Amino acid sequence: MPATHRHARHLPAFILLALAEGPMHGHAIRAALHERIADFKGDPGAIYRTLQALEAAGEVSARWDTGGRGPARKVYTLTRTGWNRLGFWEEDIRRRLGFLQSFLDRLAQVRSQKAGRSRS
Repeated sequence: MPATHRHARHLPAFILLALAEGPMHGHAIRAALHERIADFKGDPGAIYRTLQALEAAGEVSARWDTGGRGPARKVYTLTRTGWNRLGFWEEDIRRRLGFLQSFLDRLAQVRSQKAGRSRS
């Protein structure tokens, strides 16, 4: 899978997690993801499309901040529905981690058995 799509499946989870720390505008969310996720390659378009989908689903709310210097910024806030969705993502990721750990455990067993046979 190309590096630019590596986090695409879990992008909503990462955005919701960033917003769990407090309201942010899109650029700040992108910066937080780059800072907190190793090798994050998400493009701005994907982040903004995901924010639109999260807003449409009621998982985030948005308001325009016109008080700062420069253009108005859309500031996103996690909603109660978004907090509930974070719980879904937590369960999903834990389940996937368990599945992947079973792969790694089995691979280690197979390698150990192969190494034991090659020494004999």
